[in-house]
Amino acid sequence: MARLVAAFGSSHSIMLVARREDWQHGFRLIDPKNPHYYDRTGRKTDYAALLAAAPPDSETMVTPEKMGERFDAAQAAMDHLAQRIRDARLDVLVIVGDDQTELFRTTNNPAIAIYWGPTIRNTAREPASPADPWPKSARMWRHEPDRDRDYPVRADLAEWLVRQLCDRDFDIAALDGLEPGQFEGHAFQFVHRRLLGEHVVPVVPVILNTFDPPNQPTPRRCVALGSALRGLVAQWPQDLRVGVIASGGLSHFVVDEELDQQVVSAIRRKDSAALAALDPKRLQAGSSEIRNWLVVGEMARDLDLDWLEYIPGYRTPALTGTGLAFAAWKTLD
Repeated sequence: MARLVAAFGSSHSIMLVARREDWQHGFRLIDPKNPHYYDRTGRKTDYAALLAAAPPDSETMVTPEKMGERFDAAQAAMDHLAQRIRDARLDVLVIVGDDQTELFRTTNNPAIAIYWGPTIRNTAREPASPADPWPKSARMWRHEPDRDRDYPVRADLAEWLVRQLCDRDFDIAALDGLEPGQFEGHAFQFVHRRLLGEHVVPVVPVILNTFDPPNQPTPRRCVALGSALRGLVAQWPQDLRVGVIASGGLSHFVVDEELDQQVVSAIRRKDSAALAALDPKRLQAGSSEIRNWLVVGEMARDLDLDWLEYIPGYRTPALTGTGLAFAAWKTLD
């Protein structure tokens, strides 16, 4: 029988594929232009309003020195997490991530999808130009350095999960391949490129529409999905060591440490009711990716959260940025 033996979580922010100097200086140039700001109550706002409401000492929180320290801490956390994944000796890794108009468009955007093709493609980087803005260069790092690459998918398990979830009244969009020019989204690129690297593990991509209204899954539905996936993994007849990872989050584009700690604490306590009761108004814009952690937290209920690194990734005096989180549950032998 298959066993869920390991669980992980990782932010995948552009901060994590950017350079130290981008952290120290670049975000001050691009964050004031971001149109996707919500305050900590879930109301739409803008950079000017956030800056006006920031505490008087906010500038001291984003000095080049402090930004450099956070950069180093994030790099060390990702290295540690990558080693934890390798040490788990997995036969398959379920990746729970979001799609932001990458495989889907708002003209046809499922709430939940599972990819069950034999492989999933990541494409080569576009040729670099000295005139490229640094955010483009950072995003291009998620692509392959030289040529397209097809990563293995555990297709039989993925197909079976689609059918079984549909039988349990989950409406699942099913993808058995990619159209020409398509490639896996950023949530999945990040896991392959930064955390797995040359460590080859077949994956099952579970794709949530966290970001685009009006059909994002509710927190309650995310917890229910995690519970269903946990039960189904245990029913798969082959002897497999299964892992799962939440890709994305936590709060952004405004860092909300209170929300992040609320989520992490509930996951640590295995408090499904608290996770299901989260107010969707607080899961706006990038903070919507917390939904991926809700699924994984519920999938991993039989494991204990063993390691967590949380870095409040402030990057401007308006306290914009990302609540960067990296986690591993205790792995079963």
